[in-house]
Amino acid sequence: MTDELLPPPPITLTIAGSESTGGAGAQADLKTFQQLGTFGMVALTCIVSFDPKADWGHRFVPIEPQIIADQLEAQLACYDVQTVKIGMLGTPATIEAVAGVLRSKSWRNVVLDPVLICKGQEPGAALDTDTALTEQILPLATFVTPNQFEAMTLSGMAAIETEEQLAEAARRIHDRCGAAVLAKGGVRLAGPDAVDVFYDGSTLEVLRQPKVGEHAVSGAGCSLAAAVTAELAKGASPLEAARRAKAFVTAGIRARVHGGAPFDALWQGA
Repeated sequence: MTDELLPPPPITLTIAGSESTGGAGAQADLKTFQQLGTFGMVALTCIVSFDPKADWGHRFVPIEPQIIADQLEAQLACYDVQTVKIGMLGTPATIEAVAGVLRSKSWRNVVLDPVLICKGQEPGAALDTDTALTEQILPLATFVTPNQFEAMTLSGMAAIETEEQLAEAARRIHDRCGAAVLAKGGVRLAGPDAVDVFYDGSTLEVLRQPKVGEHAVSGAGCSLAAAVTAELAKGASPLEAARRAKAFVTAGIRARVHGGAPFDALWQGA
């Protein structure tokens, strides 16, 4: 018998919404954290469930800001959390509560997966949410992982249809907030490869893998940002975290899970 303990794992926190089918959101984040060797926690911000009776649209239920704040209070009191991922926040009130907590301490890594135009909301409410996110959360981020649409919005570009335009968007977003950027083109750009662009102000690198099918897979974006978060928590540089996250997600897309929905889900266990 021995009293010797193993070294503790890195701690990773996600502030995100629940996606009940398990493919995306907080569920995907926790699976990714576990798979990549970190101790994961989640502060839930909202509950999203697909509606199979209405073309698989989103049903969106926000969690009260005080309950979100209570979750974070317990987590930060329990562990020395230095690395956090921000996923779907959903409302201006939620964003204000989360921003307050982020400002209350220093962080080594704040990874923002900037969920814009929250599905399940009215357009006016979604626009208010987007504005609050870009004004209150984006300036606090150290690493940002926008998809094609989000990169267009954050960069102010009218279109992103080529690798060169995606690279320009990454540069503009970095110039705007100072964070490292991994702009996700994925399957949405024409060509044989799924392309993402990393830029941190000095290094620009195009990450590419052959496309696995022509359709987006649920949870790919969430899992990519969560993998970046886990790798940063383990001490990887931003560029190395991006490379490892790209490989992790590509493997998960190859092992996608089929179900009754009109989309497949990434499997983080691949």
